[in-house]
Amino acid sequence: MGFVKMLIGLPFITVLLIFAFVNNDLATFNLWPFNLQITVSLSVAVLFFVVLGFIMGSVFSWLSYAPIRASLRKQKKQNKILNKEQQKLVKEIEVLQENLDVFKEAEAAQPKQGFGERLKSVFSSSKSATSDTTDK
Repeated sequence: MGFVKMLIGLPFITVLLIFAFVNNDLATFNLWPFNLQITVSLSVAVLFFVVLGFIMGSVFSWLSYAPIRASLRKQKKQNKILNKEQQKLVKEIEVLQENLDVFKEAEAAQPKQGFGERLKSVFSSSKSATSDTTDK
């Protein structure tokens, strides 16, 4: 992008400077509401108005992008909040994963029940549950 700016800007500045140095005649400017007259070299006047136009264009451009800059600031704040929340959730997931690993190891260390034992535990728990409901 810098090359394109230089490619366009250098010929423009060169033409402007040549125009300013060739036109050394005096020009009189009347400032109407103040009844004031200023006499300056035409080259100075041209350079002044070009610089003034550049500055005004830069200021208007900066002002026109103010809503976008505000939106970017808001998004940066939101991103910081979300990053903190994400880090917190990642830590929670790590803790939960460690707990899951511990439970899996504890379950693997317990002796496995046979089919008959499981069947007895199912029927014994259902009898106690039905007797509890009939007592009430």
